[in-house]
Amino acid sequence: MQAFDRLDLSDYVLDESITRRLTSPALVIDMAKVRANIRRVLECVGGPDSWRPHVKTTKSPRIWCELVDRGVRQFKCATAREARALAETMRASDPRGGDVLLAHPAIGPTLERLGGLAVDFPETRFSVISEDPEHVEEVSEAVGIFVDVDFGYLRTGLNVRDHDRVLEVAKAAGARFRGVHYYEGQHTELDRDDRQAAAFAGYREVMDLLQRLEAAGVPARELITSGTPGFLCALAFPGFKDLAMTKHRVSPGTVVFHDWRAESQIPELGLQPAAVVFTRVISHPGTDRFTCDAGSKSIAAEAGHPCAYVIGSSQYEAQVPSEEHLPMVVTSGPVPARGTQLYLVAKHICPTVNLAEEAVLMDGKELLGLLPISARAHDTLVPEGASSFRS
Repeated sequence: MQAFDRLDLSDYVLDESITRRLTSPALVIDMAKVRANIRRVLECVGGPDSWRPHVKTTKSPRIWCELVDRGVRQFKCATAREARALAETMRASDPRGGDVLLAHPAIGPTLERLGGLAVDFPETRFSVISEDPEHVEEVSEAVGIFVDVDFGYLRTGLNVRDHDRVLEVAKAAGARFRGVHYYEGQHTELDRDDRQAAAFAGYREVMDLLQRLEAAGVPARELITSGTPGFLCALAFPGFKDLAMTKHRVSPGTVVFHDWRAESQIPELGLQPAAVVFTRVISHPGTDRFTCDAGSKSIAAEAGHPCAYVIGSSQYEAQVPSEEHLPMVVTSGPVPARGTQLYLVAKHICPTVNLAEEAVLMDGKELLGLLPISARAHDTLVPEGASSFRS
């Protein structure tokens, strides 16, 4: 049985009154499923104060409002555009503002933009990750600092065992030092037990680091760990439950929409795909093959083959897509007729959402309208006259 064989196709099929006007491919988002996924994650983490969701997945203030309505006030993002959209969302929803971490090494104009946002939205607390004292000096005094640490991913961050260097960055940040950011994303392909064992090894190193910082008089007030594949491991780690001076938060974001890769990693959560790609069969290149119109311009392919799961038709296996075409092989039964409508769960939903300018927004079977994916992509030029990054 494949991961999503439990899905009921009828839960995803759009009414003919919609599909007769709907060009394909199209991103379709169901708010009822979004809300169900948010409720489930909040149950797991123990409440909104323990979750700092990464919004690079959802990229839409309409979705973020669902999180804010459930009490979430702290977020992670990857771009200055997402940071500004978050601040605007928080201002409109709650005059107390929120807490936004740009969890990507920001330099140059992006760092300048973040400082400007901190001035423009004083009710929201902005922070950035850093791994170098010289970088800290470039950050606005209005922006907080999380030291980024690493245990084997080798993507960003200081080695978690390099206590002296971490301490140097934390001291350079001074009163702006917020805490430690640790992302264990390298364990995604391991099975559940091996993933937890590998994650726990890293967490023990993080605990040693936190103790060193506290002993040096520079305590980390917050520890941020774990995207979607690792957050259940972090919640299960005993040491994080006993922190006295440090608030631990996990930061999964994919969980709001869910995807095929996450289902293979954390099937026990029972999340529902809340964002799918609507596509149509457009060609029959062989007796056991067909092609639909959801190519790599509408569904992300960087996470590997196969890039998508066909809801209700696991006998259709996605092949490597080209820009406008997604070939399929039929392992049993007939080839579907041209014009047949299919609903795809992306292997990786985050970049899939980024490919769409707008989505069909549903609430169960009710059409709410078109939803702009307004925080997709990134700002190219810092606007003239934007607030200085120096406070």
